[in-house]
Amino acid sequence: MSSVNMNSLMAARNAILNQNNALQDIAKNAGVAGPGQASAPKETTGPNSFSTQLTSALQEVNKLQATAEEETKAYQMGESNDVAAVMMAKHKASLGFESTLQVRNKLLSAYKDIMNMSV
Repeated sequence: MSSVNMNSLMAARNAILNQNNALQDIAKNAGVAGPGQASAPKETTGPNSFSTQLTSALQEVNKLQATAEEETKAYQMGESNDVAAVMMAKHKASLGFESTLQVRNKLLSAYKDIMNMSV
């Protein structure tokens, strides 16, 4: 591998690790329980509310998809010749979309389960 490709991979790896650390910090501050832990009740409004975090995550996925589209256009127009950067941007966007899709599916399943409970 060339140093450019290796640098791109290392930068992507570091970005993923930083995002993972940020998500862990959010989980700690929001009182999200880990396995075997009870979570403290939190307010449903404010900067750490579920809807705020969900909106933030959707905006991040949207940014990833926009970046992938820009990288692809730049490559197609001949402005860039870094195929690895284009593929990394497309892969990040794909992972973000798939994660969002899985979260949506889990939320929908939980909603259906709650609606099917007898009162």
